[in-house]
Order: sequence, then structure tokens, then C-alpha cells
Amino acid sequence: MRTHVITYGCQMNEYDTLTIQSELVAGGHDLVDAPQDAELILLNTCAVRGKPVEKVVSVLGDLRKERLAGRDLTIGLMGCLAQLDEGRELATKFGVDLLVGPGAITEVLPAIEDLERAREAGRRGRVDRLAFADDLVHHLTPPPPPGTLTGYLTIMRGCDHHCTYCIVPQTRGPEVSRPLRAIVREAEAMRAQGVDEVVLLGQNVNSYGRDDPALPSFAELLLAVAAIGFPRVKFTTSHPMNFTSDVIDAIASSPNVCDYVHLPVQSGSDRVLRRMAREYRRARYVEIVEELRAKIPDVVLTTDLIVGFPGETEADFEATLSLYDQVRFDAAYMFAYSARPGTPAHQHFDDLPRALKNERLGRLVERQKHWSLEGNRRFEGREVRVLVKDIARDGDHVVGHSDQHHTVLVPKAQVRRMGLHRVRVDHATPHALYGQVVGAETTSVPLVLAS
Repeated sequence: MRTHVITYGCQMNEYDTLTIQSELVAGGHDLVDAPQDAELILLNTCAVRGKPVEKVVSVLGDLRKERLAGRDLTIGLMGCLAQLDEGRELATKFGVDLLVGPGAITEVLPAIEDLERAREAGRRGRVDRLAFADDLVHHLTPPPPPGTLTGYLTIMRGCDHHCTYCIVPQTRGPEVSRPLRAIVREAEAMRAQGVDEVVLLGQNVNSYGRDDPALPSFAELLLAVAAIGFPRVKFTTSHPMNFTSDVIDAIASSPNVCDYVHLPVQSGSDRVLRRMAREYRRARYVEIVEELRAKIPDVVLTTDLIVGFPGETEADFEATLSLYDQVRFDAAYMFAYSARPGTPAHQHFDDLPRALKNERLGRLVERQKHWSLEGNRRFEGREVRVLVKDIARDGDHVVGHSDQHHTVLVPKAQVRRMGLHRVRVDHATPHALYGQVVGAETTSVPLVLAS
């Protein structure tokens, strides 16, 4: 069957899509690049915020119209949205044929086979696979295709924290760490395939091993992966409650573990943090930042911030602005609070007016631009290592990321192959560094950008 997979949301979903695609190919399916060429379309969904759900609803509506116009098409809804009542309701509304939760992605083929048998027998209806699969943590995802420079590697699934705004514990279940041997085998296969940068993934990546005393700590795992020989190792996402000194020491002591940390704070107000059920307070977060910068002077720190959480006062929001000034984040993912059905915040708190949330978000964005520019200017005149991955939108530059995770652009004429390059930074903007190539490093599987 000709199959197309559409992926929404986080890097863990991208990793899951690789697993899904490998299962499909092993089962004899042909993967096609264009949805219009497919007989089966699978949507691997995200449910963390309302906007990704709106995108899925729009696509499901379009696919239903194509069916009504006579197109013979099978539709599957997968990922976090599929695990929720909201997803089941959408599946019924739009006539979805397959419903597969994020813990059952290795059961895609059996679900398709059950659907085909039912149709051959003249039965219509949906096939669901929503139970969390116990063996998923042992499953080995094949390495990405040759030429892939960045590989994603999930080291654990689920989350034991219960933030009042977050749906993840309901969609992905409790924390389960993958066996060290499985992680190392996947990492070694990636490196052998030519991957230069590996990104370790988890809902709460630095709590790895806490569910099983036989496993190493996250810091020990980080060192083990770094020893495999990747030029660059990154990880995301971290929780301040589990960001311990040994993790900071592992970053500081390993040249190939990037001096980049994404550490979501969500709010600068202790009152809001309590309402969010975040188990740390502002003072503890600042202590972590101070230790990071003392041990890793060039560390680039990014964060997540939610604006307009239910009950947030002007004083609470001002506390977030003052935290931004105190920490001087290099960048931030900022969102106006989006109520998610099934979360405690949605059930028990009254939402703030959209106009107020958007006004506060705009003010925070302006603060972020100021500190991002200040942080990026630190690198003007310096040399950074950049993993060039693609042609920029303007067509005149190529774009990649530095070891510190800056977006870096250099003239396209200076780069003939994708891969690692040394770049001298000429100038900075709030969102990127611009520079000139001063040298190239050997890459495992370089890709030609220009003849």
C-alpha cells in the first residue's frame, strides 16, 4: 500500500515516525513523498497545545472532502492526540480508520492487517491500538538514511511530573527508561551511518534511570554516548527538578557535549509556579543557572515560558519579565496559555482573556529580542563550529547551528558540502549569527549543495 506519514509536534514524534516508517517498509508498504499519491495517510499528532490540534482538524476536514469526492483513502490518526478522548471524538467525526496511541507505534502493521481483514469480511469500523506497549522501550529504531547529519534518539518515555497545564502524562504514561544497551546500540548505528550530531530525547530527559536502580544516571549515560565519537551531542528537554550538578559536570568535561542547555522555567512567579505544580521555585532555578555559567562560561541557555496562565496577575507577569532580565536567556519558546481538555488547569481554573494574554506575550517577545541580541553579540568576531544542513530561504546563504545551538548563516558560495565548518562571526541579530567560512571539518557523508 502506498503510504504517506505527516508528523506534527516535537522531536520525539519525529523519532517515532522513523519507527513507524521502518515498520511499514518491513511490512511491504511503499512510502511516498506526496500525500496525493498515497492510499494510506497517517497523521502522527501532537496535543500539547491547541494550535497543532487545529492543524490536524483542518487536514482531516480536507481528507474527508476528498473521500466524499470519490477518493479511495485510508486514514490513520496516531500520536498524543489519538490517546485522548478529544482524538477519539475527532476520529469518529471525520471517519478515521486507524487510531494508534504513542505507546503502540510498533503495532501499526497488525492494526492495518486487522482493518484489511475486516473490510474483506464486509465489516466497516475503526481499529484502535491505544494501550501502552511494554516492549516499546526495547525496540531498536533503524538509523536514519545515509546523508542524515542529525539523528534523534529517544532514551526514555513518559513523565512522572504532573504540571497542571500538561497533557503528556495522559498521552505517554509514566516515565520508563530504555535499557542502556539499546540506547548505545542505536547510537553506534547512527554514528556508523555518518550522523555527526545526536540529540538525546525524553519528556524529562535528565530523569533517565530514576525508574530503575540498575540503570546509570543521565550524566553517566551522557558520557557513554559522548564516548562513541559523535562530534556533537545534545539533549532535550530537561526539568529543573532533575538538573543536578553531575549533569553540569558531564557537559563541562566533555568537549563534544554541546555548551547548550534548554531548561524550561515556564514562569518567574512563585505563585504561578505553585498553580502550575512545578516542584521548584524561582530561587532554585537561578541557582542552577549560576552553577551552569560558573562551570561552562560560554553556555547558551534557552527556556520555555507560558504567558497568561490562569490567575496570572500583572505582578506575576512582571516577575517573569524580571526573571528574564536576571537570567538573560539567549532565546525562549514563548506561548500564550492554551487550555487543554483533560488537564487540571482546564478543569479547575478560569482562563484569562485572549487579548490580555496576547498583549503580555508581545511584551515578553520584545524583552526576549533585547537579550537574544545581547547574547548573540558575545560571539561577534569569534570562531564557531557550525553544522551546515540546508539552503536558507533567501537562496543566497546556507544555514546551520553552532555548537551552542545558534542559527548561523554563511554565503552559499563559500560552502560546497553540508557538514561541519568553522565560521568567523561577522555580526549578530536577535535570531541568528552571520559569518564567513574559514575552514571545513571532515564529515562522514557530505551532501553536495552546489556544483
